[in-house]
Amino acid sequence: MNNKKTFVWIGIAVALTICLGFFLTDSPTPKTSAAETDSLALAPESSKATLYCNIPVDSLLVIEEKVKKNQNLSEILNAYHISPKQIHLLAQRAKSVFSVRKIVSGKPYALLCTRDSLPKATHFIYKPNPVDYIVYDLRDSMQVYKRQRKVTIKEKEITGTIQSSLYQALLQNGGSQLLVNKLADVFAWQIDFFHIQKNDYFKILYEEKWVENKMVGIGKVLAAQFNHMNTPYYAFYFGQGGKASYFDEKGNSLRKAFLKAPLNYTRISSRFSKSRYHPVQKRYKAHKGTDYAAPRGTPIRSVGEGTVIKATYNRYNGNYVKIRHNSVYTTQYLHMSKIKSGIRSGKKVKQGDIIGFVGSTGLASGPHLCFRFWKNGEQVDALKIKLPPSEPVLKENIATFQQIAAKWKNRLDQLQIHFNDSSLAIAE
Repeated sequence: MNNKKTFVWIGIAVALTICLGFFLTDSPTPKTSAAETDSLALAPESSKATLYCNIPVDSLLVIEEKVKKNQNLSEILNAYHISPKQIHLLAQRAKSVFSVRKIVSGKPYALLCTRDSLPKATHFIYKPNPVDYIVYDLRDSMQVYKRQRKVTIKEKEITGTIQSSLYQALLQNGGSQLLVNKLADVFAWQIDFFHIQKNDYFKILYEEKWVENKMVGIGKVLAAQFNHMNTPYYAFYFGQGGKASYFDEKGNSLRKAFLKAPLNYTRISSRFSKSRYHPVQKRYKAHKGTDYAAPRGTPIRSVGEGTVIKATYNRYNGNYVKIRHNSVYTTQYLHMSKIKSGIRSGKKVKQGDIIGFVGSTGLASGPHLCFRFWKNGEQVDALKIKLPPSEPVLKENIATFQQIAAKWKNRLDQLQIHFNDSSLAIAE
């Protein structure tokens, strides 16, 4: 009996073991729900595309270089499988936007290319300056367009005292060559910057242009004070009638006008050019002046008041006169038949004063005046130079100007000057 009971219990135990094993083996493996699976599968790695000059480049290779000496667009693009026919078409379409002939050595560019074993360019991006960029789309559309990077304007303040020169004082106090030229241009008619004195001082409120985290240029000088020999000179930027200029605290213009031309002329026979065929030397060379054809003996006038710094003869210029109008502007008058009596180095002249007469002395093929114009020591095209207006603030604008000028003058007057310390004096 006992053996029978034992056998029964053993049987029950075996049965339970088999059932338990079956249950464990057949139990389903946990799975991710349909909702969870879809959620994981559709989750994007990034919702924001990578842009370069506003072009998506996640699937492209970006190559940044600078144009090499004597390198042209064909040489650059040939290496990235753009055919001569495509390059010719691109050059034609670029003429009205930015001619490929204007691409110069030393300037940066970028190529956007496919990520193939043999990368092919899809875009060529030329950067003539830190703000502008030109996109040459090399795909089927062959489009060319010009864009600008976002520029942030920051207001700056700078002060300093003169120990030797304006240039040195501004640079020592955190300024730049560009700011030196702008300040000299603002006060060109009030102050002779060749004869400024030790302990003269300046205060300037101006704009800086920033792209991303880099300063790329100087904007407007908003207001400035220059104290020369204990006399304060103020300048306030103000626009009226679609034009802007600088005025003193009373609304008088800081500018003095130049005459449109130095003589009554028949025609302009030759313009300012980087390459002109010289009629006497029979070769191409730069012509950094404007030729006015006029009869021999036609009176030549100074376009503005100033001081004669040369009145002499040489075999190239013939009889010529050079006048310094201020620390920014200088003019020169060449090939005179003769220089007017009394015109010599050191002579003060007024606007419109006759300084000589048209001739053909020096390297000249016929009677004419070659008129040359300098700004900040660089010869420029007299016909293209943009000179600010010389009129005062108009009566209908004077109330608005006075409010603006009072605000800026208060800011300037609060700036401190340290005469015995040339340390940095800049503030945001």
